[in-house]
Amino acid sequence: MIAEQQIIWRTPEGKIVACVEKNKVLQENLAEIRQVCQDALEDAVLMGCDEQQFLQVLAGLVAHLKNPYPPRE
Repeated sequence: MIAEQQIIWRTPEGKIVACVEKNKVLQENLAEIRQVCQDALEDAVLMGCDEQQFLQVLAGLVAHLKNPYPPRE
């Protein structure tokens, strides 16, 4: 599962993000997101919703996230 993998994070320029604390925060964030999504999926299925529809809605939510920060130049 992606939240359990050790991901090598990269900057927009392709350099590795080497800061241990930044990597730790990113991994913790992914673990929290995974757990919230898992809980929501379980709730949806228990309430009789279609699993694939829920996953599609979740994928759409992620696909439409917006970066609030302007690109660095």
